Amino acid sequence: MSSTLALTILIVYFLVLILISIYTAKGANTDTFFTANRQSPWYLVAFGMIGTSISGVTFVSVPGAVGKIQFSYFQVVLGYAVGYWVIATVLMPMYYRLNLISIYGYLEKRFGFWAYKTGSGFFLLSRTIGSALRMYVAVQVLQLVIFDDLKIPFELTVLIAMGLIFVYTFKGGVKTIIVTDTLQTFFLLTALVMTIYLIAKQLNLTAGEVFTTISESPYSKIFVWEWANKHHFVKDFLSGAFIAMTMTGLDQDLMQKNLTCKSIGEAQKNMFWFYVVLVFVNLLFLSLGVLLYFYSQTMNIPIPANTDDLYPSLALGNHFGTLAAVTFLLGITAATYASSDSALTALTTAFCVDFLKFENRTEKDKTRLKHWVHIGFTGVFFIIIIIFRAINSQEIISAVFNVAGYTYGPLLGLFAFGLYMKRPVTDKYIPFVCVASPFLTYGIEEFMKYNFSFEFGFSKLMLNGLITFTGLLIFSKNQDTVLKNS
Repeated sequence: MSSTLALTILIVYFLVLILISIYTAKGANTDTFFTANRQSPWYLVAFGMIGTSISGVTFVSVPGAVGKIQFSYFQVVLGYAVGYWVIATVLMPMYYRLNLISIYGYLEKRFGFWAYKTGSGFFLLSRTIGSALRMYVAVQVLQLVIFDDLKIPFELTVLIAMGLIFVYTFKGGVKTIIVTDTLQTFFLLTALVMTIYLIAKQLNLTAGEVFTTISESPYSKIFVWEWANKHHFVKDFLSGAFIAMTMTGLDQDLMQKNLTCKSIGEAQKNMFWFYVVLVFVNLLFLSLGVLLYFYSQTMNIPIPANTDDLYPSLALGNHFGTLAAVTFLLGITAATYASSDSALTALTTAFCVDFLKFENRTEKDKTRLKHWVHIGFTGVFFIIIIIFRAINSQEIISAVFNVAGYTYGPLLGLFAFGLYMKRPVTDKYIPFVCVASPFLTYGIEEFMKYNFSFEFGFSKLMLNGLITFTGLLIFSKNQDTVLKNS
């Protein structure tokens, strides 16, 4: 695919998003930006959340990782069911009952000022790094397909990519994103299905033969039972449950969309259908991975050292034709922007509501500050992407879950203690507990790895949460003691 065609597609794509943003931002104020005036149809939220949760990382990393871990990633997806059930029945009813804009307001009501700031701070750290890494995937593709030919440096490509997000989100916020993410999810799924069809066509496989090829492939192994393996079923299943709870239920980005639904009933309906579709979509991505490896072996095409490059190199290398290249470009762009645009809005929301005392300001001040915060996080994304490009040596999906294991653990421990323990905690010690927990997690992980050949893998998130929970327990007091001294 020529860089001219790719650039034309990109320009048309973003013109559509900008037109949508102009329409949805009519009459928008800060309440529209943060909550979409709580009028979002649940089915639009559910469908759009697919794109947000998948991102460009899933788009390239999951199919590529099939060569190393087969279908074992699906064990994590199965665990999501438990996590989303907890979100729908425990967390969302609480958020709606407290009428929260930022979900970390709960921590202030339960623990106090420092817990509130610490929880929001960990979200800002987690989502900023995670979303920047996801954005990195799309920028790499844009650089390869378009900007290398135009002699534009990578740094300028990043600036252009981030600027495009800012342009269509800075005014309408979450109201715009719910509509644009729905469109982008459609492009993502179309690209996925179309690529599978085109590969099958290249290999002269019928639909039944495609199914047989995937099911009989050694890559389709789902369950891992070797305990020392970091992808043992129990580790991955439990990790999936806790990843869903934290990276969706304790994440302002995903929850902000759910909180725009008209009622808790509609939000719960959204969560159920979101999971059903997500299972199906992940199976398609894993199946695509099998077909990519099968195609490479059949055609004697070398597998790239970095498996993240497998899908892009085949799709953009004219192996499946121009249509496949076009759909891949649309898919990777849609997947990444659906994740990154909502993250940028959620980060702006959390910082404004949790750190700038927005409720005490005029609408004019709110609008001005909101714009500057939006610009600030756009700049932070830029810096992280540049740094990550210089130091990264692993698949992006591994990097994302690695970061999440360390940064979301304290949030898991905080919310778990707050919801299931009635003991009050000395608020001023909470930041120290939460900061120490990731370091202790890393130390234990390295000790177990080198002394017992035991790898936590994705389950480091649970260890991190447990350490935070234990630390809070140490600095807590018995309720009876508090009442007696008061």
